[in-house]
Amino acid sequence: MVHGNPAPSPRLLSIATAVPPEVLDQDAVLRESRELLQARFAQFDRLAPAFQNAGIDTRHSVVPLDWFRQPHGWTDRTEAYAAGAAQLFQDAAGKALDRAGLRAHQVDIVVTVSSTGIVTPTLEAVVAKAMGFRPDAMRVPVFGLGCAGGVSGLSIARDLALARPGAVVLMVAVEACTLLFRLDRLTKADIIATALFGDGAAAVVLRAGMAGDNGKPVIGQGRQHMWPDTLGIMGWTVEESGLGVVFDRSIPVFAEAELRRAMDALMPGRHVDRYVCHPGGAKVITALETSLDLTEGTLDIERRILARNGNMSAPTVLFVLEAVLQSGQRGELLALALGPGFTLSVLPVRVP
Repeated sequence: MVHGNPAPSPRLLSIATAVPPEVLDQDAVLRESRELLQARFAQFDRLAPAFQNAGIDTRHSVVPLDWFRQPHGWTDRTEAYAAGAAQLFQDAAGKALDRAGLRAHQVDIVVTVSSTGIVTPTLEAVVAKAMGFRPDAMRVPVFGLGCAGGVSGLSIARDLALARPGAVVLMVAVEACTLLFRLDRLTKADIIATALFGDGAAAVVLRAGMAGDNGKPVIGQGRQHMWPDTLGIMGWTVEESGLGVVFDRSIPVFAEAELRRAMDALMPGRHVDRYVCHPGGAKVITALETSLDLTEGTLDIERRILARNGNMSAPTVLFVLEAVLQSGQRGELLALALGPGFTLSVLPVRVP
């Protein structure tokens, strides 16, 4: 019998996060939203408690608060996205590469995850000269995964690292959610989105097959589960003046009812020392604790990240992963996030 060499283990060399400089205090956002939206949306006062109950103190934005006082269309939203997301990409990626002891010219593959703006060429090309990427670096832009993008993007990066042992893989998840706040289209989902979402980026550096990386966290194989007939739970509608949020109020209830069954199917019998969850909102965190049979308050880091940054969509779970690793947590971690589709994305991470 012929035995091949075991597949190399993709290792997490570093992780880093970044937020834009504009800080949105939640109380200030509520005051501004009331001034701008109350006269336009009759149910605003009934939904206003969502700002206080979201579990959020501050968020960050690539544009100042007064930017939202004027209507915006595709052109200026895209210009703000191109500038803001590119800067966030450079900030997070540069920090991650520094922590890994690497330079941009050593990156072989760049995976870019984003669902809040469209630029072509895509972000990794926009920043390539400033970052110092090689002309032959492979570019893998990924769009449309929404809040599941951090976990799914890391899974894609892991598989690419596994397929090319020794290659340095940089994965960057960057979102500028605030640019999609709308004055011209007011639904309950728009008000909730205004209360929840912020901007940020996270970057991870991976490599497989290098003996010197032993001792670094091992990234396991990611899995996804998409529930049938759930396309209307989360996503975007494409409209004349921009993307319109689809954000169903049933998400916490759905997660509480369906998550455990899907988890058991994807990862049967798996021991988990610490779940690393996307904190979609205060109610979502509580639903996750219930569904995963966790004591209330277990997902403390998730609540802290949400309070400081809001829901940043794709990168948020990576903010949690960074904080969990910095806390000294060891053993078997399981990252998970829910996103458009409606989809559960999970990824095991083993910390030696």
